[in-house]
Amino acid sequence: MAIPQSFIDELLARVDIVDVVGRYVPLRKAGASFVGLCPFHSEKSPSFNVVPTKQFYHCFGCGASGDAIRFLMEHLGLGFIDAVEDLATQVGLTVPKEERSLADQARDAAERTRRQTLGLVLEQAAQAWRRALKDAPRAIEYLKGRGVSGAVARQYGLGYAPPGWHFLAGVFPNYDDPLLEESGLVITQGEDEGERRRYDRFRDRIMFPIRNIKGDCIGFGGRVLGDEKPKYLNSPETALFHKGRELYGLYEARQAIHQAGYALVTEGYMDVVALAQLGFPNAVATLGTACTPEHVQKLFRQTDSVVFSFDGDAAGRRAAQKALIAALPHATDLRSVRFLFLPPEHDPDSYIRALGQAAFAERVAEAVPLSRFLLEVAAQECDLDSAEGRARMVRAAQALWQALPEGALRLQILEDLARAAQMSTANLLAVWQANPATSGTPAGGRSDTAPHGAPTYPAAGRGHPGAVRFPGTSRRPLRRPAPIGKADHAARLVLDDMAQWEHLTHEDQALLCALPEPHGELFRWIDRTFHDQGPLPWGTLREALRGEPFEDLALRAMSLARELARGSDERRPHEAQQELRGLLNRMLLEHLSALENEAVAQAAEDPSALDRLRALHERRRQLQAGLDAVESPASSP
Repeated sequence: MAIPQSFIDELLARVDIVDVVGRYVPLRKAGASFVGLCPFHSEKSPSFNVVPTKQFYHCFGCGASGDAIRFLMEHLGLGFIDAVEDLATQVGLTVPKEERSLADQARDAAERTRRQTLGLVLEQAAQAWRRALKDAPRAIEYLKGRGVSGAVARQYGLGYAPPGWHFLAGVFPNYDDPLLEESGLVITQGEDEGERRRYDRFRDRIMFPIRNIKGDCIGFGGRVLGDEKPKYLNSPETALFHKGRELYGLYEARQAIHQAGYALVTEGYMDVVALAQLGFPNAVATLGTACTPEHVQKLFRQTDSVVFSFDGDAAGRRAAQKALIAALPHATDLRSVRFLFLPPEHDPDSYIRALGQAAFAERVAEAVPLSRFLLEVAAQECDLDSAEGRARMVRAAQALWQALPEGALRLQILEDLARAAQMSTANLLAVWQANPATSGTPAGGRSDTAPHGAPTYPAAGRGHPGAVRFPGTSRRPLRRPAPIGKADHAARLVLDDMAQWEHLTHEDQALLCALPEPHGELFRWIDRTFHDQGPLPWGTLREALRGEPFEDLALRAMSLARELARGSDERRPHEAQQELRGLLNRMLLEHLSALENEAVAQAAEDPSALDRLRALHERRRQLQAGLDAVESPASSP
């Protein structure tokens, strides 16, 4: 669904960003701005500023910045459309939709009403089970035995479903209401009306409400108090609940994830609650299913670092491999994925109780990085001391490596695989080119005939068959005209390859979206389009841009792209990524310098501005040092 820019402008004019942010972050007045502790990183003194005159927020500590829509997207992990609809509801606006028939509009309205009603039914059941827990000594003793306090039980909304077959009949006046079955709360057996039997799905279980990222109850998990089977029981798939997309505890863990700097993914509801009790409230869990690419994507909306925790037994290793496959397409250079394996006799709860928080934190810090685990998975059951074993490892690694996105991490893993195989990287790529992976491609991975982004190899190269050119070793430098502005070049690179937008950090995206018009307007349009439809080719973008106020800017940027490409070697995706990274680093330096000047001006009235100034100066110094190291002649090959 495309939302007109005119509506976005009206929406942002109607909302007050201080009210929007203030619902989630305690703010206090400081001059013309409001300040508070940043929700996107851990800090003790406030560096998070909300500026009502500009309807903008900015953190001087971590660089997070944006408007009200961006805040909801980053803080709640919402998609662009969900964030717009959330804000529109608050100010009584209706988000304009594409022109559709009256019948389609009626069906959509009916579906929205049905989903809202299902949500109300689930919330009513959750409240009833929370009340029942207070009068269930056995359930309370079980939770106490697991070390769960009343405060943590309230935080996660824990409840108890009594052992009777029809407890919910006393909660809902019409126990035969089809919504109870549709929501997964009751089960109906029997075809004939006279023989039909209806009863509660959840009985004699601790109840764990499953909430979406907005906090709405969408389903339940239930755990027995003893050793009965099944130990865990989930709600069935409904219009609201899809277990392959949802993560238990993500709503409750959002703030803790931002503060800890990573999300800890475990295997069960009880692990999440116990970890929160024991000092790790940044834990979430999959819902009785293997980790999916949708799970990983949802996690990376909250943080750039994810740690998967698994048991060290064979089942845990298999689950870890599935998580690896799900994570590979999202493993960009700026993200971290690690795997923690506990001893077979322990889960996270028992490990911390036996050895303490510090020991568990140390295990987290020592978790296996994705690059190393990929090699372990590829090499399992392969004798690397023999040519046959190494050849088998090469074939096993092919689909895994091809699932990785373009970037430095992909190239480094390629070199690691080549070393393990005792081959050159060129020969390894040539083997894969000659023997494309036609089966065993991981979920979400590529099944191209050649590794994505790799050059096309001739049957016999110049000099000898192995004389292939490795990505990034172009013999002739790219011909570049005089720059017409960093923002123009950034627009060129993103429009030419929209997939690059996902590889940027939140700070990068906010920096581009906050540029003066028309560049900022163009990048905000790119951000909305990407979240709505994913990466689109230039031809599709060109049509979507018609009539937009920044159309001329986009056409000028792409004209520059064609001019650069004329007479140059074929551009490798990672070269464009490197160029964009360099541009953004320079733009960030300029941005930090401007913020330093602002802090200097504020220092007379606001003593905390001196702390911001020192932090900004140190950050700019480190960024400049990194740029100097990359660009110095000594670092050139």
